[in-house]
Amino acid sequence: MADYTEVSDEELIDFVGAYDIGEVVSFKGIAEGVENSNYLLQTTVGTYILTLYEKRVRKSDLPYFLGFMEHLAAQGIDCPTPLHGNDGTTLRTLCGRPAAIITFLKGMWPRRIQPQHCAGLGTALAQLHMAGASFNMYRKNDLSIKDWRPLYDTCVARAHEIAESLPRIVSTEIEFLEANWPRGLPSGVCHADLFPDNVFFIGDKLSGMIDFYFACNDFFAYDLGICINAWCFERDGSFNVTKARLMLSNYRKVRDFSDHELQALPLLARGSAVRFLLTRLYDWLNHPEGALVKPKDPLEYLGILQFHQQVCNPSAYGLE
Repeated sequence: MADYTEVSDEELIDFVGAYDIGEVVSFKGIAEGVENSNYLLQTTVGTYILTLYEKRVRKSDLPYFLGFMEHLAAQGIDCPTPLHGNDGTTLRTLCGRPAAIITFLKGMWPRRIQPQHCAGLGTALAQLHMAGASFNMYRKNDLSIKDWRPLYDTCVARAHEIAESLPRIVSTEIEFLEANWPRGLPSGVCHADLFPDNVFFIGDKLSGMIDFYFACNDFFAYDLGICINAWCFERDGSFNVTKARLMLSNYRKVRDFSDHELQALPLLARGSAVRFLLTRLYDWLNHPEGALVKPKDPLEYLGILQFHQQVCNPSAYGLE
Protein backbone atom coordinates (compact mmCIF):
# COMPACT_ATOMS: atom_id res chain seq x y z
CA MET A 1 0.00 0.00 0.00
CA ALA A 2 1.50 3.29 -1.05
CA ASP A 3 -0.84 5.20 1.25
CA TYR A 4 -1.53 3.35 4.46
CA THR A 5 -4.27 4.17 6.96
CA GLU A 6 -4.17 2.20 10.18
CA VAL A 7 -7.52 1.10 11.58
CA SER A 8 -7.91 0.44 15.30
CA ASP A 9 -9.81 -2.56 16.64
CA GLU A 10 -12.52 -0.31 18.02
CA GLU A 11 -12.98 1.57 14.74
CA LEU A 12 -13.09 -1.69 12.79
CA ILE A 13 -15.68 -3.35 15.04
CA ASP A 14 -17.89 -0.27 14.87
CA PHE A 15 -17.56 -0.10 11.06
CA VAL A 16 -18.33 -3.79 10.51
CA GLY A 17 -21.33 -3.47 12.81
CA ALA A 18 -23.05 -1.44 10.09
CA TYR A 19 -23.21 -4.61 7.94
CA ASP A 20 -24.93 -7.94 8.39
CA ILE A 21 -21.73 -9.97 8.04
CA GLY A 22 -21.18 -11.29 11.56
CA GLU A 23 -18.33 -10.48 13.91
CA VAL A 24 -14.68 -9.81 13.11
CA VAL A 25 -12.41 -12.87 13.34
CA SER A 26 -9.21 -11.51 11.77
CA PHE A 27 -7.97 -8.42 9.98
CA LYS A 28 -4.74 -8.08 8.00
CA GLY A 29 -3.25 -5.43 5.74
CA ILE A 30 -2.60 -6.33 2.09
CA ALA A 31 0.67 -4.85 0.80
CA GLU A 32 -0.29 -5.19 -2.88
CA GLY A 33 -2.07 -2.24 -4.42
CA VAL A 34 -0.64 1.25 -4.87
CA GLU A 35 -3.67 3.53 -4.70
CA ASN A 36 -5.62 2.56 -1.57
CA SER A 37 -5.34 0.89 1.84
CA ASN A 38 -6.63 -2.67 1.55
CA TYR A 39 -7.30 -5.17 4.31
CA LEU A 40 -8.28 -8.83 4.28
CA LEU A 41 -11.26 -9.09 6.61
CA GLN A 42 -12.44 -12.43 8.01
CA THR A 43 -15.75 -12.54 9.88
CA THR A 44 -17.91 -15.30 11.29
CA VAL A 45 -19.87 -15.19 8.01
CA GLY A 46 -17.12 -15.03 5.36
CA THR A 47 -14.05 -13.33 3.88
CA TYR A 48 -14.09 -9.79 2.51
CA ILE A 49 -11.83 -6.93 1.42
CA LEU A 50 -12.05 -3.63 3.31
CA THR A 51 -10.77 -0.72 1.22
CA LEU A 52 -10.05 2.80 2.43
CA TYR A 53 -9.78 5.16 -0.52
CA GLU A 54 -6.74 7.39 -0.24
CA LYS A 55 -5.97 10.84 -1.63
CA ARG A 56 -5.37 9.83 -5.26
CA VAL A 57 -8.93 8.52 -5.62
CA ARG A 58 -11.57 11.24 -5.82
CA LYS A 59 -14.60 10.59 -3.65
CA SER A 60 -16.82 11.88 -6.46
CA ASP A 61 -15.62 9.02 -8.69
CA LEU A 62 -16.44 6.25 -6.21
CA PRO A 63 -20.13 5.87 -7.15
CA TYR A 64 -18.99 5.17 -10.73
CA PHE A 65 -16.41 2.56 -9.67
CA LEU A 66 -18.67 0.81 -7.16
CA GLY A 67 -21.69 1.03 -9.45
CA PHE A 68 -19.74 -0.47 -12.35
CA MET A 69 -18.66 -3.45 -10.23
CA GLU A 70 -22.27 -4.06 -9.19
CA HIS A 71 -23.39 -3.75 -12.81
CA LEU A 72 -20.78 -6.23 -14.06
CA ALA A 73 -21.68 -8.76 -11.38
CA ALA A 74 -25.34 -8.48 -12.36
CA GLN A 75 -24.28 -9.18 -15.98
CA GLY A 76 -22.51 -12.39 -14.93
CA ILE A 77 -18.95 -11.02 -14.95
CA ASP A 78 -16.77 -12.45 -12.18
CA CYS A 79 -15.56 -9.50 -10.11
CA PRO A 80 -15.74 -8.27 -6.52
CA THR A 81 -18.91 -6.41 -5.58
CA PRO A 82 -19.45 -3.83 -2.85
CA LEU A 83 -21.60 -4.84 0.11
CA HIS A 84 -24.62 -2.79 1.10
CA GLY A 85 -24.77 -1.85 4.77
CA ASN A 86 -27.86 -2.22 6.91
CA ASP A 87 -28.92 1.24 5.71
CA GLY A 88 -28.56 0.22 2.03
CA THR A 89 -25.42 2.25 1.28
CA THR A 90 -22.15 0.89 -0.10
CA LEU A 91 -19.87 3.86 0.60
CA ARG A 92 -19.14 4.89 4.17
CA THR A 93 -16.41 6.73 6.12
CA LEU A 94 -13.69 5.10 8.22
CA CYS A 95 -10.73 6.90 9.82
CA GLY A 96 -11.65 10.01 7.86
CA ARG A 97 -11.44 8.13 4.55
CA PRO A 98 -14.20 6.97 2.20
CA ALA A 99 -14.42 3.21 2.69
CA ALA A 100 -16.29 0.15 1.46
CA ILE A 101 -16.38 -3.59 2.09
CA ILE A 102 -16.03 -5.67 -1.08
CA THR A 103 -16.66 -9.36 -1.62
CA PHE A 104 -13.58 -11.61 -1.72
CA LEU A 105 -12.61 -13.08 -5.09
CA LYS A 106 -10.94 -16.50 -5.07
CA GLY A 107 -7.87 -17.19 -7.17
CA MET A 108 -4.31 -15.97 -7.68
CA TRP A 109 -2.78 -13.64 -10.23
CA PRO A 110 -0.20 -15.29 -12.52
CA ARG A 111 3.40 -14.55 -11.54
CA ARG A 112 4.63 -16.18 -14.75
CA ILE A 113 2.29 -15.38 -17.63
CA GLN A 114 1.56 -18.26 -20.00
CA PRO A 115 -0.20 -18.10 -23.39
CA GLN A 116 -3.38 -19.62 -21.94
CA HIS A 117 -3.58 -16.74 -19.47
CA CYS A 118 -3.59 -14.28 -22.38
CA ALA A 119 -6.29 -16.27 -24.16
CA GLY A 120 -8.52 -16.16 -21.07
CA LEU A 121 -7.87 -12.46 -20.62
CA GLY A 122 -8.92 -11.69 -24.20
CA THR A 123 -12.26 -13.42 -23.66
CA ALA A 124 -12.84 -11.74 -20.29
CA LEU A 125 -11.96 -8.25 -21.55
CA ALA A 126 -14.39 -8.54 -24.45
CA GLN A 127 -17.11 -9.76 -22.07
CA LEU A 128 -16.43 -6.77 -19.82
CA HIS A 129 -16.71 -4.37 -22.76
CA MET A 130 -19.97 -5.94 -23.89
CA ALA A 131 -21.45 -5.97 -20.38
CA GLY A 132 -20.58 -2.30 -19.87
CA ALA A 133 -22.74 -1.25 -22.82
CA SER A 134 -25.81 -1.05 -20.56
CA PHE A 135 -24.05 0.82 -17.73
CA ASN A 136 -25.57 4.30 -17.66
CA MET A 137 -22.86 6.29 -15.85
CA TYR A 138 -20.00 8.12 -17.55
CA ARG A 139 -16.48 8.96 -16.40
CA LYS A 140 -13.87 10.46 -18.69
CA ASN A 141 -10.37 9.00 -18.72
CA ASP A 142 -8.26 11.33 -16.57
CA LEU A 143 -5.05 9.78 -17.89
CA SER A 144 -5.61 9.96 -21.63
CA ILE A 145 -4.01 11.93 -24.45
CA LYS A 146 -4.97 15.41 -23.13
CA ASP A 147 -3.52 14.64 -19.70
CA TRP A 148 -0.07 13.34 -20.64
CA ARG A 149 1.65 16.65 -21.33
CA PRO A 150 0.49 18.29 -18.06
CA LEU A 151 1.65 15.18 -16.18
CA TYR A 152 4.97 15.21 -18.01
CA ASP A 153 5.44 18.90 -17.20
CA THR A 154 5.45 18.00 -13.49
CA CYS A 155 8.34 15.55 -14.09
CA VAL A 156 10.43 17.10 -16.87
CA ALA A 157 12.88 18.93 -14.62
CA ARG A 158 14.04 15.65 -13.06
CA ALA A 159 13.32 13.12 -15.83
CA HIS A 160 17.02 13.03 -16.75
CA GLU A 161 17.68 11.39 -13.37
CA ILE A 162 16.08 8.22 -14.77
CA ALA A 163 17.77 8.39 -18.20
CA GLU A 164 19.58 11.29 -19.83
CA SER A 165 17.61 10.98 -23.07
CA LEU A 166 14.21 10.54 -21.43
CA PRO A 167 13.04 14.20 -21.59
CA ARG A 168 13.68 14.42 -25.34
CA ILE A 169 12.13 11.01 -26.11
CA VAL A 170 8.97 11.60 -24.13
CA SER A 171 8.42 15.16 -25.32
CA THR A 172 8.80 14.11 -28.97
CA GLU A 173 6.47 11.14 -28.52
CA ILE A 174 3.73 13.16 -26.83
CA GLU A 175 3.89 15.67 -29.67
CA PHE A 176 3.51 12.83 -32.20
CA LEU A 177 0.60 11.24 -30.36
CA GLU A 178 -1.22 14.56 -29.95
CA ALA A 179 -1.02 15.09 -33.72
CA ASN A 180 -2.10 11.57 -34.66
CA TRP A 181 -4.45 10.31 -31.93
CA PRO A 182 -7.47 8.61 -33.55
CA ARG A 183 -11.04 9.83 -33.34
CA GLY A 184 -14.39 8.15 -33.54
CA LEU A 185 -13.38 4.63 -32.54
CA PRO A 186 -15.94 2.42 -30.77
CA SER A 187 -15.89 3.26 -27.09
CA GLY A 188 -17.50 2.42 -23.78
CA VAL A 189 -16.52 1.50 -20.25
CA CYS A 190 -12.93 0.26 -20.01
CA HIS A 191 -11.03 -1.23 -17.09
CA ALA A 192 -7.94 0.80 -18.09
CA ASP A 193 -5.59 -0.93 -15.62
CA LEU A 194 -5.93 -4.65 -16.35
CA PHE A 195 -2.43 -5.73 -15.35
CA PRO A 196 -1.72 -9.34 -14.38
CA ASP A 197 -2.07 -8.56 -10.66
CA ASN A 198 -5.65 -7.46 -11.33
CA VAL A 199 -6.70 -10.76 -12.93
CA PHE A 200 -7.15 -13.95 -10.89
CA PHE A 201 -6.94 -17.54 -12.08
CA ILE A 202 -7.69 -20.91 -10.52
CA GLY A 203 -5.42 -23.24 -12.43
CA ASP A 204 -5.62 -22.10 -16.04
CA LYS A 205 -9.18 -20.79 -15.72
CA LEU A 206 -9.72 -17.08 -15.22
CA SER A 207 -11.73 -16.63 -12.00
CA GLY A 208 -12.27 -12.89 -12.11
CA MET A 209 -10.98 -9.32 -12.41
CA ILE A 210 -10.36 -6.82 -9.62
CA ASP A 211 -9.35 -3.20 -8.98
CA PHE A 212 -11.72 -1.08 -11.05
CA TYR A 213 -10.48 2.25 -9.70
CA PHE A 214 -9.19 3.49 -13.06
CA ALA A 215 -12.33 2.42 -14.95
CA CYS A 216 -13.51 5.06 -17.40
CA ASN A 217 -15.09 5.63 -20.79
CA ASP A 218 -12.58 5.39 -23.63
CA PHE A 219 -11.81 3.48 -26.82
CA PHE A 220 -12.13 -0.29 -26.44
CA ALA A 221 -9.01 -0.72 -28.57
CA TYR A 222 -7.06 1.47 -26.13
CA ASP A 223 -7.99 -0.96 -23.34
CA LEU A 224 -6.64 -3.73 -25.57
CA GLY A 225 -3.42 -1.77 -26.07
CA ILE A 226 -2.98 -1.55 -22.30
CA CYS A 227 -3.37 -5.32 -22.03
CA ILE A 228 -0.94 -6.03 -24.88
CA ASN A 229 1.69 -4.01 -23.06
CA ALA A 230 1.00 -5.53 -19.65
CA TRP A 231 0.76 -9.19 -20.71
CA CYS A 232 2.70 -9.79 -23.92
CA PHE A 233 6.22 -8.61 -23.12
CA GLU A 234 8.67 -11.00 -21.48
CA ARG A 235 10.90 -10.14 -18.56
CA ASP A 236 13.81 -9.49 -20.91
CA GLY A 237 11.71 -6.92 -22.78
CA SER A 238 11.02 -9.09 -25.84
CA PHE A 239 7.56 -9.18 -27.38
CA ASN A 240 5.69 -12.51 -27.41
CA VAL A 241 3.57 -12.55 -30.56
CA THR A 242 1.92 -15.87 -29.58
CA LYS A 243 0.48 -14.31 -26.42
CA ALA A 244 -0.75 -11.27 -28.35
CA ARG A 245 -2.35 -13.40 -31.06
CA LEU A 246 -4.21 -15.51 -28.49
CA MET A 247 -5.38 -12.48 -26.55
CA LEU A 248 -6.67 -10.62 -29.59
CA SER A 249 -8.16 -13.62 -31.40
CA ASN A 250 -10.09 -14.69 -28.28
CA TYR A 251 -11.28 -11.13 -27.77
CA ARG A 252 -12.63 -11.09 -31.32
CA LYS A 253 -14.62 -14.30 -30.72
CA VAL A 254 -16.76 -12.30 -28.26
CA ARG A 255 -16.57 -8.77 -29.65
CA ASP A 256 -15.17 -8.29 -33.12
CA PHE A 257 -13.47 -5.00 -33.79
CA SER A 258 -13.50 -3.00 -36.98
CA ASP A 259 -10.65 -2.56 -39.42
CA HIS A 260 -10.41 1.06 -38.20
CA GLU A 261 -9.78 -0.21 -34.67
CA LEU A 262 -7.30 -2.78 -35.88
CA GLN A 263 -5.26 -0.25 -37.84
CA ALA A 264 -5.24 2.12 -34.85
CA LEU A 265 -4.00 -0.55 -32.44
CA PRO A 266 -0.23 0.14 -32.83
CA LEU A 267 -0.77 3.84 -32.13
CA LEU A 268 -3.01 3.11 -29.15
CA ALA A 269 -0.42 0.70 -27.75
CA ARG A 270 2.17 3.49 -28.04
CA GLY A 271 -0.18 5.78 -26.15
CA SER A 272 -0.66 3.19 -23.43
CA ALA A 273 3.11 2.89 -23.09
CA VAL A 274 3.43 6.65 -22.64
CA ARG A 275 0.62 6.73 -20.07
CA PHE A 276 2.27 4.13 -17.82
CA LEU A 277 5.77 5.46 -18.41
CA LEU A 278 4.58 8.86 -17.17
CA THR A 279 2.68 7.63 -14.11
CA ARG A 280 5.61 5.41 -13.15
CA LEU A 281 7.99 8.32 -13.68
CA TYR A 282 5.86 10.54 -11.46
CA ASP A 283 5.65 7.87 -8.73
CA TRP A 284 9.40 7.20 -8.94
CA LEU A 285 10.24 10.88 -8.51
CA ASN A 286 7.63 11.45 -5.80
CA HIS A 287 7.90 8.23 -3.82
CA PRO A 288 6.93 8.91 -0.19
CA GLU A 289 9.52 7.88 2.36
CA GLY A 290 8.46 4.77 4.28
CA ALA A 291 5.85 3.64 1.71
CA LEU A 292 5.35 -0.11 1.71
CA VAL A 293 5.25 -0.47 -2.07
CA LYS A 294 8.40 0.09 -4.13
CA PRO A 295 7.70 2.25 -7.21
CA LYS A 296 7.80 0.43 -10.55
CA ASP A 297 10.59 1.10 -13.02
CA PRO A 298 9.49 3.61 -15.69
CA LEU A 299 12.22 2.39 -18.06
CA GLU A 300 10.32 -0.87 -18.57
CA TYR A 301 7.70 1.15 -20.43
CA LEU A 302 10.32 3.10 -22.34
CA GLY A 303 11.41 -0.22 -23.86
CA ILE A 304 7.80 -1.12 -24.66
CA LEU A 305 7.27 2.29 -26.28
CA GLN A 306 10.34 1.85 -28.45
CA PHE A 307 9.04 -1.52 -29.66
CA HIS A 308 5.69 -0.03 -30.75
CA GLN A 309 7.44 2.87 -32.47
CA GLN A 310 8.84 0.32 -34.93
CA VAL A 311 5.47 -1.36 -35.63
CA CYS A 312 4.05 -0.54 -39.06
CA ASN A 313 0.84 -2.58 -39.02
CA PRO A 314 -1.16 -4.98 -36.80
CA SER A 315 0.54 -8.06 -38.26
CA ALA A 316 3.27 -7.47 -35.66
CA TYR A 317 0.68 -8.53 -33.08
CA GLY A 318 -0.16 -11.72 -34.93
CA LEU A 319 -3.23 -10.37 -36.72
CA GLU A 320 -3.90 -9.80 -40.39
